[in-house]
Order: sequence, then structure tokens, then C-alpha cells
Amino acid sequence: MRWDGQLLDATDGDALPGMRGARGLVRTFDTPEFRGMEFLEVTSRSALNRVPGNGFMGGAWTVNPYRGCQHACVYCFARNTHTYLDLDAGRDFDSRVVVKTNVAEALDAELGRSRREQPERVMLGTNTDPYQRAEGRYRLMPGVIRTLARHGVGISILTKGTLLRRDLPLLVEAAERVPVDLAMSIAVFDDELQQSVEPGTPTTAARLATVRAVRDAGLACGVLMMPVLPWLTDSEEHLDTAFARLAEAGATSVNTSALHLRPGAREWYLAWLAREHPHLLPRYERLYAGGANAGRDYQDWLRERVRTVRRRHRLDVVPEPRRRTPPPTRVVEPEPVTPALF
Repeated sequence: MRWDGQLLDATDGDALPGMRGARGLVRTFDTPEFRGMEFLEVTSRSALNRVPGNGFMGGAWTVNPYRGCQHACVYCFARNTHTYLDLDAGRDFDSRVVVKTNVAEALDAELGRSRREQPERVMLGTNTDPYQRAEGRYRLMPGVIRTLARHGVGISILTKGTLLRRDLPLLVEAAERVPVDLAMSIAVFDDELQQSVEPGTPTTAARLATVRAVRDAGLACGVLMMPVLPWLTDSEEHLDTAFARLAEAGATSVNTSALHLRPGAREWYLAWLAREHPHLLPRYERLYAGGANAGRDYQDWLRERVRTVRRRHRLDVVPEPRRRTPPPTRVVEPEPVTPALF
């Protein structure tokens, strides 16, 4: 395994790029919330990542304190990134989490060096969740938030984790100095289905309460209702319930898109579907026959359905200004749904 080079007594030549000379530790915790988990603690010379290409996130700067995710969402688009570490995209992604224990220090060192391009904003949560349960023990995010604010770099966080509430005072303080974007990922409003497809996540109700807590703190909070699962969460009844509850929680914007099945996620999700909803498997195979995206006709149909429900609940597509603001008056902006993050 490539991570052997990060463990105790490893030789320097075995280390991963960007982590030369690092020493690490494999740690387990015998507590219910971490039983069956393995944490690969490493140090890194680099915390900042620049997304390559000209796609949806091309050119964006990101920080990932963790690799792998206890949330264990069967549809997670980031699963295949675990294979870069000689770990598998299925069970290893859910249960073997890499922890960059010095992420805040590495970030501070990078931002303190003169460089041709300094990031205006850094995104967290675009790969794996920075507020997964491990964050309650490792407490990496407070240092990351303080470092970004001190260097005048904007902060964008996407999470399913209710632990975000712990850091709201820090984020409110940071918002006085830099732009702060916060968004919760809440895709499933059927409790039984949610626990099946996202078994390691907080409940939908707990995440809605977190949206309300963010709003009560005076910060905007968007919601990514992604992915919409074909024939599972795309009914008008489900969407109407979702938008009603999001409006009640105070969400300041809602973005949706259909399920995206990249390699790694595709195999894991379809295996789950075959176990839990086998009658849908042939329909999915036809819908995703062309690749990772659902067929264009389905995407157009879903966009129209969401637009109708959005108008009903007067929830915007476009996020609010990033700085601290009072709760807004919602307006209808029937703009196209943004591309999927999942």
C-alpha cells in the first residue's frame, strides 16, 4: 500500500509525493462511533490543491484535511480518489480515513510564502467532508479557518456534518475579515432511505437544525440538494417536502442536480441499488448508458420539475452575498441548475 511510506519506521523513499520525510501512525479508537474505523495519521508538506482543467471547478483552490469519509454515502463521487492511495473505492473509502494532522501548519506555511498566485478563496468539502465524525476528535478545522482568515483568504465550506455548529463563532469572526460561504448538503428527505444511502451521516432533521443555527448566527447558508436519485427522490411529493422544509429552516439558496455516477461511485451505488431496489437496476443501466451523467431528456425533465417546486416555495438558486448579512427576503430566480458536485 502506498501509505506504508507514511507509517512509523517507513523509509523516506516510500513516501507519497508532497509528504517526503513524513512519519505517521495507524490509529483505531474503541468507541461506538469509531468502531471498525482505521485512521492513517500523516503529515504533509502541502495543504493547498489547485483543481486542474476548465470544468466546473477548474482553477479552484481546495484543502482536504481528510481523505476517505465516514459518512459512507454510496453515491459519493470522490470514492475513486481512494484508489490513488492503493486503497479501494468501496469499504476502504468508508473505513480507512487519512488524517493530515498538520494541515493548518502546512497551509500557514504555504500562504506565508511569496507565490505567483495567491488564492482569493479556498473551498473545503468538495472532495471529502471536513466535518465528518473524525473532526470531533482531531479538531483540524478551527486551525484551518483561523489560518485562512489571518491570511485574508475567503472560506467556502460544504458539509453534511452538524459539527459545523461548533465552529460558528469562529466563522462569524472570520466573516468580518473575509468572504465566508457555508452550505449544507441535504439530499434525502425520507428517513429510511436516507439512513440506507448515507449510513454514516447525521439525520436530515439534524442537518436542517444546523441550517437554522447558521442563519441564527447571522450567516447565509445555502443547501446543495444533490444528488437527486432517479425514481427514489425525484417525485414531486419528495421535492415539495424537501423545499418546504428547507424554506422553514431558513436556507438562503438551494441547488439541485441529478445523480452523477463516476467510476468508483458507479460500481458501489449500483451494487447498493441491486440489493435494496433491484427492480430499478435495468432503468438505471439505460439512464446511465452514456456515461456518468443521466440522459439529457431526464435532466431536462428534472430541471422543469424542480423549477415548478422552487417557484412554489420561493427559494433562490443563486447564493447570497458571502459576508455576514441579516436574513434575506427570498426571490424567485428561475435560472439553470448548477452542475453536480456528487
